[in-house]
Amino acid sequence: MSKLEMLTPQNSAIALIDYQPAMYQGVQSHDRLVPFNNVQILAKAAKLFKIPTVLTTVAKDSFSGPFMPEVTELFPNHAIIDRTSMNSWLDAGFRKAVAATGRKKFVIAGLWTEACVMFPTLDMLKEGYEIYIPADACGDLSIEAHNRSMDRAVQAGAVPITSAQYVFELQQDWARSETYEGVMDILRAHSPYGIQVRFSKWALGEHASEGGVQAAE
Repeated sequence: MSKLEMLTPQNSAIALIDYQPAMYQGVQSHDRLVPFNNVQILAKAAKLFKIPTVLTTVAKDSFSGPFMPEVTELFPNHAIIDRTSMNSWLDAGFRKAVAATGRKKFVIAGLWTEACVMFPTLDMLKEGYEIYIPADACGDLSIEAHNRSMDRAVQAGAVPITSAQYVFELQQDWARSETYEGVMDILRAHSPYGIQVRFSKWALGEHASEGGVQAAE
């Protein structure tokens, strides 16, 4: 296993942590719509490519509220692990769910970067996992808090990525027709490039495809 080996549907898993109303209220490092939008990119990509996915909340019923429905509705049969610990790795249910994926490459995103993301990152690195953090899907109390947390995670060995990069890394080739339209749907809904996708379909017809004729058929 190597960090030079790209993330694929066969070698990786993802954990989405604490995308809850109370946690969003503390986000000041980004416009809150940035992580709100980008975590949907991650979740939709995970569903499209059948990536093992772990969802977890903190103090759902007593303080923080439910995990955002835009994500949970994509995974209606998933049990959402609720915790009291800031560090997900301290929760036995989370550790069991991570182990059950059978994967050592893990994408971790959550609110907030300095605790919900960095704490399990450090522990999972010690346990031999490779950790990839989509920084634009995370948020924190301040820009400084987010950036220093990303710095610490990277210095410890985590790999910074972005949400769109995650989608592209999984797709790799536009001619992969089985996931092409799903990726296009994600881009249309959540990226500026979606404007170009809609224009190309309008100008060139529904047969227009970056994957060429094969993907368009």
